Amino acid sequence: MKKIIILSAILVLLISSCERSPEADFYVNSNVVDVYELVYFSNTSTNADLFKWDFGDGTVSSLSNPTHAYEIPGRYLVTLEAYQGTKNIDRASMYIDVLSTTLDIEVLEYYDHYPVPEASIRLYRTQYDWDHETNWLYGMEWYTDANGIAIIYGLDPIIYYVDIWHPTHNNYILANDDMNNVKTFPLIRHEVNQYTFYVDYVGSVNRKDGRNVVQYKVVKVERKNPGKQAR
Repeated sequence: MKKIIILSAILVLLISSCERSPEADFYVNSNVVDVYELVYFSNTSTNADLFKWDFGDGTVSSLSNPTHAYEIPGRYLVTLEAYQGTKNIDRASMYIDVLSTTLDIEVLEYYDHYPVPEASIRLYRTQYDWDHETNWLYGMEWYTDANGIAIIYGLDPIIYYVDIWHPTHNNYILANDDMNNVKTFPLIRHEVNQYTFYVDYVGSVNRKDGRNVVQYKVVKVERKNPGKQAR
């Protein structure tokens, strides 16, 4: 009889040890990062066999130790759910602050100040590249919305040369009045740098590739926050 009691007690202990509640916990390499910078999540949960991560930006992962990069600045609440079986669950959360040096460009027609939508924007680091259409930033283009606005994240705090064009418009040969009209000041790190670029419709020209297009000329640029100085 004693043996049966002892065996029963051992069995209860084994079952209870198998059903211990999970404890969710994790840490990151940094909770203050730039946009596009990889965040490394280290899972230190115990008594768990299944995990679910919610990174706070609409994306999730079931990996034990995932990495993630954010594309838009802001504060994100990351939540880890740790499961033991299908019923036992524990949660741990942490805020990640995502910073960005951002360029907010408004494109307006010079004379009547109406917005120019669907204009393509390329950024160059040097006047030489702007002149020769080489090495534009990330090999990417950004397009203005219906209000003539384009917002570009994840930039360096430097001067950029801004090329504004449309599939049937460009500014390559008629922005030569003054290069200051097509470039920024050094951007302020981890802030939204707002600029208005004015463009002027100037008619048809031939592109370097031979296509006949209609173009805008950048004739004036205004810095929206002139009171701030670059750090």
